[in-house]
Amino acid sequence: MTDLSHLPGRATERLRPVGRTTGEPMARPRRRLRLPFNPWHLLLAPLALLFAVPLIWLALSSVMSDAEINRFPPALWPSGIHLDGYRYVLGNAMFPRWFANSLIVSAVAVVSNLLLGTLGGYAFARMRFGGSRVLLVLMLATMAIPFQLTMIPTFLVMRRLGLIDTLGALIVPSLVTPFAVFLLRQFFLSLPRELEEAAWIDGCSRLRVLFQIVVPLSRPALSTVAVLTFLTTWNDLSWPLIALNHDANYTLQLGLTTFRGQHHTQWSAVMAGNVITVLPVLLAFLAAQKTFVRSITSTGLKG
Repeated sequence: MTDLSHLPGRATERLRPVGRTTGEPMARPRRRLRLPFNPWHLLLAPLALLFAVPLIWLALSSVMSDAEINRFPPALWPSGIHLDGYRYVLGNAMFPRWFANSLIVSAVAVVSNLLLGTLGGYAFARMRFGGSRVLLVLMLATMAIPFQLTMIPTFLVMRRLGLIDTLGALIVPSLVTPFAVFLLRQFFLSLPRELEEAAWIDGCSRLRVLFQIVVPLSRPALSTVAVLTFLTTWNDLSWPLIALNHDANYTLQLGLTTFRGQHHTQWSAVMAGNVITVLPVLLAFLAAQKTFVRSITSTGLKG
């Protein structure tokens, strides 16, 4: 070892290793506190609870009596479980018919949007033909047109086809939407072309490549289109109110308006009917939640 005895005391202290002093143990590094969850959850959890408050209050109000709902200030917690609203809704002879009508219209709209949206989105994503970009721009421009401007022309077309006051008047305008075509086009653009080119070399036709290679890889986007189409069609009230006349053809949303009278409203039945109406949409979203998020994070990669 090097002899440092000939150096002054202060110089010797400066040459000592950092962190080591005579008779003192070496300081241990502080351990960082690790949470068992993501720190963002501390912010997102209260926000999620805030957005869930209307649904919670809806569920609680559905088991209240009309007197509790009409009381001012309104009751935040039911005094007991009152199922009069559910009995009235489920005992209504037309309610199962309304539920079936909504289910038929929504199911047909979902299937047709998945099929026609896939064909249209793949054509705009992979095929080049005259005026393809112009058609794409015109199709996207229709998304900016409000429903109030197309309401009368759509009604005239449906009347000319003889579909007014039938479920066909609700199904035909919803067979395919520009949003479904655009969303699927964006997702198809993010898929590698090499997979399709390899299938073409093996002799596959374009439709076979689409349905056997592209479609299985597009489940996140297809799930998103299915959920959003179901949500939009199931909750639609404006167009059924215009196109339907007889209560036997009412959808669920339109049928619930009959529970509100001019002089008296059965709010417990309205709340119970809304709970039953929300359940299919909520279950559909929860079932496709993961694929829904995956699609939203991947559809904007390429334009």
